[in-house]
Amino acid sequence: CSITEKQCLILTSALKSNPSHLRELDLSKNKIENKGVKHICNILHDSRCKLERL
Repeated sequence: CSITEKQCLILTSALKSNPSHLRELDLSKNKIENKGVKHICNILHDSRCKLERL
């Protein structure tokens, strides 16, 4: 499975709208390009984010 940059933006938006519930996000079977990774990693800078494992 490979999510696109647009799908990474959608995922990031969902994480930003409700950042306190998700603790682990496994994307290991995806071939995400650099831009997609940057979008997702931006959520880690949110102090409300409880994501412990990416």
